[in-house]
Amino acid sequence: MLRRQPGVREATVNLATEQARIELDDDSADLPALLAAVDDAGYTTARARLELQVEGMTCAACVSRVERVLRKEPGVLDASVNLATERAVVDYLPATVAPGRLQAVIRDAGYRATPVDAGGDRERDARARELAGLHHDLRIALLFTLPVVVLAMGPMLWTGLGDLLAGVAPAGAWHVAEWLLATPVQFWAARRFYRAGWGELKHASPGMNTLVMLGSSAAYGYSVLAVLVPGLFPEGTANLYFEAAAVIVTLILLGKTLEARAKGRTSEAIRKLMTLQAKSARVRRDGKELELPIDDVVPGDVIVVRPGERLPVDGIVLDGVSYVDEAMISGEPVPVEKRAGSEVTGGTVNGTGAFTFTASRVGADTVLAQIIRLVENAQAAKPPIQALADRIAGVFVPVVLVLAVLTFAVWLAFGPAPTLSFAFVAAVSVLVIACPCAMGLATPTAIMVGTGKAAELGTLFREGTALEGLARVDTAMLDKTGTLTLGRPVLTDLVTLDGDEREGLRLAAAAETRSEHPIATAVVAGARERGLALPEPTTFLAEPGFGLEAEVEGRLVQVGADRYMARLGIDLSAHATLVDAMADDAKTPLFVAIDGRLASIMSVSDPLKEGSIEAVAALHRLGLEVAMVTGDHARTARAVARRAGIDVVEAEVLPADKADAVARLQQAGRRVAFVGDGINDAPALARADVGVAIGTGTDIAIEAGDVILMRGDLRGLVDAVALARRTLGTIRGNFFWAYAYNVALIPVAAGVLYPWLELLLNPMLAAAAMSISSLFVVSNSLRLRNFTPGTT
Repeated sequence: MLRRQPGVREATVNLATEQARIELDDDSADLPALLAAVDDAGYTTARARLELQVEGMTCAACVSRVERVLRKEPGVLDASVNLATERAVVDYLPATVAPGRLQAVIRDAGYRATPVDAGGDRERDARARELAGLHHDLRIALLFTLPVVVLAMGPMLWTGLGDLLAGVAPAGAWHVAEWLLATPVQFWAARRFYRAGWGELKHASPGMNTLVMLGSSAAYGYSVLAVLVPGLFPEGTANLYFEAAAVIVTLILLGKTLEARAKGRTSEAIRKLMTLQAKSARVRRDGKELELPIDDVVPGDVIVVRPGERLPVDGIVLDGVSYVDEAMISGEPVPVEKRAGSEVTGGTVNGTGAFTFTASRVGADTVLAQIIRLVENAQAAKPPIQALADRIAGVFVPVVLVLAVLTFAVWLAFGPAPTLSFAFVAAVSVLVIACPCAMGLATPTAIMVGTGKAAELGTLFREGTALEGLARVDTAMLDKTGTLTLGRPVLTDLVTLDGDEREGLRLAAAAETRSEHPIATAVVAGARERGLALPEPTTFLAEPGFGLEAEVEGRLVQVGADRYMARLGIDLSAHATLVDAMADDAKTPLFVAIDGRLASIMSVSDPLKEGSIEAVAALHRLGLEVAMVTGDHARTARAVARRAGIDVVEAEVLPADKADAVARLQQAGRRVAFVGDGINDAPALARADVGVAIGTGTDIAIEAGDVILMRGDLRGLVDAVALARRTLGTIRGNFFWAYAYNVALIPVAAGVLYPWLELLLNPMLAAAAMSISSLFVVSNSLRLRNFTPGTT
């Protein structure tokens, strides 16, 4: 089978080692295709995923380089690198390449790679270390740059300073002083740019560090030669640019420091989630209460929770009653009552009661751990909109280098005197003003903030791609039962025709206590909600498909459908209008006869969830068409749709056929988000452009959905769509700024405006503009933290 694949010369398989050795003719063989062939043959290949923290990346070119060197490594199936999170996700064959080799490949490319710590401590330490290093270098740069600027530019701004300096020492001495002051900035504060820039050039993949290194070095080197051998230069061109070199480095360090701070805030949602994890648990073992580290808790342990404490793990309540604040998990602001048998979630906060519970999920299996993992995966993923940026980033810096050379040559050939000075300033400005960083940060920073904000609101995106997909949908197809409605029948109407209302309901509900039918359960629950005590029936007889008969406190109680009343000879014609109105409102009429007389008419229905009507209206305001699919009778489905304000109804559809309903909308050119409970809706969730699974806060591990609404409230879908659109809009805004900035200012730096306005950009201003560009993109993404739910 392997030998038949394109590009395969020979393939041998060893049964003992369970390994296949494949010899390839050339590079035409596709490794993923070979693995797919093995899978199609009914076997599985051993694959692994490694997540690495990569330090030292500064721009989109760095991302492209790391991805390229990883993908070239034999045994690597795919690699994805995120600049904002500074992470690389590598899918590889463990039999072919070791994790240590992957780290070495990244290290050889000029970066530092370490495995991601599940607890996040290593990542936080790396960010703190990077920020501390930037602060240190920035302080040194400022310390030496300020006096250089004063010496170089002070006399031009204040002639008295020039006279003062001339009276202290000759001009040559001050030039040497500028040189000495600029040197620590160039070779100590800017060493990170040299180290990374040299690595970029060594691998023939120049990036931002290369541009800064070449631009500042050119200004510094030109100035050194002007001090030592001014005779090398044409008359009037032996100028000093020490202040330009120092200010370039200082401003870019300042921009990188501010950018690092802002990038740290983009991952604030993850840090908040991690702070919800308890460090210890009070465990009851062998009759004793022990305070144990959270890692020592195992499933089956009995956990004791006191008032105000944070729950350490997931479990099921054994005894006690309390209200638990689950807002940080589900986004639901109202505390939830917990009693024996209730599920509880680690990371939530107990109220004023106390209880014990049995641990069911610990460590990486807890709901909180799953939420953190989902958010991290979503933030690390690359949406399709990033593909264009990646392709541009691969050629951007080489194009800038060529433009800088052309700029120098054109000014040298056609520029006014002194041509060398003009050519030099323009070329350095082109190198320094180009900003691949903004392009690399445009998407990941917005995705990080958007998915983090969504998690705070109780919505989880499995992948960053799902966020972009949800932003583009134009149709929401809702499953009815359990999504649009409560998913269980309740007693909605009680019309008394004979006798006392409460007495009639008490007798009817007492008769229904012996029935297991869902409608009977709804009647019993409705009576108990009204505080009625239900006696035990003396006799009970069920008539399947019709109703039931029971003796309660010596009275004959008969409850059932209209056909049951017809069998009993009870005339319902006088109540036909009421019954038809109930049926048209998706309610099931139920008739109660006591001692042979029609006593009351009840109705039972699966009511709309709180907020469903509001959610459908909000989806319409967002421009979405709303459809509903259900297995219910068409009359019932139309009634529910009418009450909810739904546009399209697909009724009497089997669960297995819901995916076909989605496909029909897609064939009509619609982009569909299917919303279901993630159980029998799995085919439809998978078929839709975006599958939205409704969970309950403790049921978030639904594999079928691309998006998970933890609150079980359709208003969460509205917020998710609005936030996804806002995030996609932010990404587009970031891209526009990043590209418009470079397209507009690189020609200005090259001097295209000089013939008309005599405007030539100073390299120091170019460095400031470059730093502001990256900072603008990150700051624009951070505005997503201000998204307010319900603002549609």
